[in-house]
Amino acid sequence: MEEIERIIETRDWLKSHGIDNIEVGIVLGTGLGELASHIEVEKEFSYNVIPNFPIATVEFHFGKLICGKLGGKRVLAMQGRYHYYEGYSMNQVVLPIRVMKMLGAKHVLLSNAAGAINLNFKKGGLMLVDDHINLQPDNPLRGPNYNDLGPRFPDMSQPYDGRLNQLIREIAQEKGIALAEGVYASVAGPMLETRAEYRMLGRFGADAVGMSTVPEVIACNHMGLPCACVSVLTDECDPDNLKPVSVEEIVATAKQAEAKLTAVYIELIKRI
Repeated sequence: MEEIERIIETRDWLKSHGIDNIEVGIVLGTGLGELASHIEVEKEFSYNVIPNFPIATVEFHFGKLICGKLGGKRVLAMQGRYHYYEGYSMNQVVLPIRVMKMLGAKHVLLSNAAGAINLNFKKGGLMLVDDHINLQPDNPLRGPNYNDLGPRFPDMSQPYDGRLNQLIREIAQEKGIALAEGVYASVAGPMLETRAEYRMLGRFGADAVGMSTVPEVIACNHMGLPCACVSVLTDECDPDNLKPVSVEEIVATAKQAEAKLTAVYIELIKRI
């Protein structure tokens, strides 16, 4: 089965189960599931029952697709995402994003947990992603292009939508929420970086590093789907003072910060 056929099969299954006319797609990353509790749920499915959705293998990702109302909009939220390091192909990683577009989504909001490379940024803070550096070894556009999705050579001069980013800045300021802004580097993982790698990323111009998001942003840009992303900074990656950090600590920090991100995104959804 070709990839476009898988996307259509998944879309048709979801439509047959009452999921259609989506306005906003949402991807909730590591430790950032709280936003889902604010959705007026209409339909909810575990990934393992949806055709062509892989099973989420990361223990702190819930693996649920939730459809309902939030901020007066009809939303479709991924509570947990797929990662290249889990062994999935890039097409599998971005299939839900492509399906969101086919179900009518006009915007996609992403989130992730990231390590702060910029030493002016502190653990527990938020960073609006303005640009990225893709250091993953593959991307979802390699292979045959499906013209029904987008062009062979999509432009990436502004991968994160300027209007959405400006709204996020305004909302954070109104709510008194500190919001850094910077460049997100996406690496394959799943291991964390060495001191030398943090130094390299900083010299490349990265302000934060993580293991997700960029494949989904590439897919959004390919389809002309405006997207935005906010990172929760879960650890400080100072190569001269680097201490061991556990994934449990990263998730705990993300959970402490997620209320701020949730407040920003709920208000953003109302305004778009």
